Amino acid sequence: MLKHPGVVAILAYDGLCAFEFGIAMEIFALYRPEFDFPWYQHRIVSVDPSPIQVSEGIQIVSQYGPASLCEAQTIIIPGWRNRDETPPQALLDALCEASHRGARFLSICSGVFVLAAAGLLNGKRATTHWRYTNELAARYADITVDPNVLYVDNGQIITSAGSAAGIDACLHLISRDYGAHVANVVARRLVMAPQRSGGQIQFIPSPVAQKPRDEIAPVLEWALQNLGSALSVKQLADRALMSERTFLRRFREAMGTTPKAWLLQARMNLARELLESNQLLNEEVMAYCGFASMESFRAAFRKSVGISLSSYRKMFGSKTPESAGIQAAPLL
Repeated sequence: MLKHPGVVAILAYDGLCAFEFGIAMEIFALYRPEFDFPWYQHRIVSVDPSPIQVSEGIQIVSQYGPASLCEAQTIIIPGWRNRDETPPQALLDALCEASHRGARFLSICSGVFVLAAAGLLNGKRATTHWRYTNELAARYADITVDPNVLYVDNGQIITSAGSAAGIDACLHLISRDYGAHVANVVARRLVMAPQRSGGQIQFIPSPVAQKPRDEIAPVLEWALQNLGSALSVKQLADRALMSERTFLRRFREAMGTTPKAWLLQARMNLARELLESNQLLNEEVMAYCGFASMESFRAAFRKSVGISLSSYRKMFGSKTPESAGIQAAPLL
């Protein structure tokens, strides 16, 4: 867990998208009395002369300009006002200087075009709103554009898709800094799922399905309650009263991913929560999450989270754990 999360600089400029700006303010600037550790400090950094004229008629006043980015540990870039407009050189220079000293970046929607203009995404994978992915790829050949995901984490730089995907990216950053439990607490206050499944492909316009996608929801809820069991596609399809072939098609339409990938992500989310509680041995966590062997569990966790079980527990495990209140479920 971070001891000193530092300054989060949230960029503001004329023509700003109030919703995306509001996402960053809600998550990083809101007072958090539920936590007894230091939260992020926030700073609104004005790209244009203050007051900023927001497109919805709101004005934003800030005493900080691009030069103040030298003090930021994390820089949030909401959607850029005009993708055809090159951002001010003073801003691009400040972003490059911040990158050289190790600052982190998180862009929401078309904010990725600012990072691209600064050259910070060359040779990297990135995403943006599905309406702009082709344009981003055509204009910046050195960037590998992924049109299907909600966000891409390159370590120092996180890029996210359309506006609401900025919430997913910000929660992911909190999870990196403070662990999954803290991110889940923030998500609950937002009345938001802590980890949405699938990518933005599920939001791209497509022909309307013949049956409503709500028929998948009860199956997902049941699966989440039975992650300790060796769930199969056939079991899920039977519960949905569908053939496997139909269920696979409907699942992908609804979630933008496969049942196998969704189950793995759900199990990894549960594993992280249990490891953070420090109440269970790794073997017990393995059983709760439905893995048949420690070898497969360790490999899946490292591939999904990026670090080992022991490293994750050391980084995010509670030093004064309370009872997890969970009873082991047998593997089927």
